[in-house]
Amino acid sequence: MSTKKKVLNDFGGIMYSTDPGFVYEEEEQSPREALPNNQQDLRVTLDRKNRGGKAVTLITGFAGTEEELDKLAKTLKSKCGVGGAAKDGEILIQGDFRDKVILLLQKEGFKVKKSGG
Repeated sequence: MSTKKKVLNDFGGIMYSTDPGFVYEEEEQSPREALPNNQQDLRVTLDRKNRGGKAVTLITGFAGTEEELDKLAKTLKSKCGVGGAAKDGEILIQGDFRDKVILLLQKEGFKVKKSGG
């Protein structure tokens, strides 16, 4: 899955080319290495920014494939009984479920820390 280019620096400084045959060559990103659960340091925070005042539980620091991230997100969402999303290496769980998420992740064998307030 290719990531969307967001700023000019993502293109390596190329703004415009007059060469009709020019093709921008992207560097291939190496896939994330999957670490065992006991070697991953996850951070669980409560986030309200840019969400209209609604609180979400944010889990960051996951190192693994997108499939593993989606699987973990689905497990957490079903155990908490709420919705959420998994994208950009982060898991969003709707609502304030920090304590419950920490316990669930510790049962899975992750090293988890509560960060923020």
